[in-house]
Amino acid sequence: MRQIKKEYQNLSGLELAQICAKAALDTKAEELLILDVRGLTSFTEYFLIMNGKSTRHVQALAETIEAQLRSKRIKSTSAEGLREGMWVLLDFDDVVVHIFYHEQRKFYDLEGLWSEGRRIEIEPSPEAMDLR
Repeated sequence: MRQIKKEYQNLSGLELAQICAKAALDTKAEELLILDVRGLTSFTEYFLIMNGKSTRHVQALAETIEAQLRSKRIKSTSAEGLREGMWVLLDFDDVVVHIFYHEQRKFYDLEGLWSEGRRIEIEPSPEAMDLR
C-alpha cells in the first residue's frame, strides 16, 4: 500500500475540502459549498456539496476529485452512486463529498438538514488570483 505523500500527510479537514472544491470548480461544479459540521456529527468534519448539469457531469466531477486526491495518494474510504450519477458520495473521512444531479439536490436538501453547519468560503486558487 502506498503511503500519503509526505507534504499531504498533515492536511486538515478544511484543507482537504478546499482541494476537493478547487478540483470541482475546475470541472464546472455548480452551487458548490463547504459546510463545517464539526460538533454536529461524529463521522466527518466537513461536507462539500455541489451539483452537476447532467448525470455524466456528476460522474466527471467525482472522477476528477478522486483523481486529484489519488495523485496525492489520498484515497476515499468509500464511493457510492458513481454508476447512476444521480447522487455520488465520496468519503475521505474528514470530508464527505456529495455530488448531485440538480433535481436530486433539491429533493434531499442537505443544506436544510444540516442548516446548523457553518458555511465556509472557498479559497480562490493561485491561478484564479493571477487572472485578476
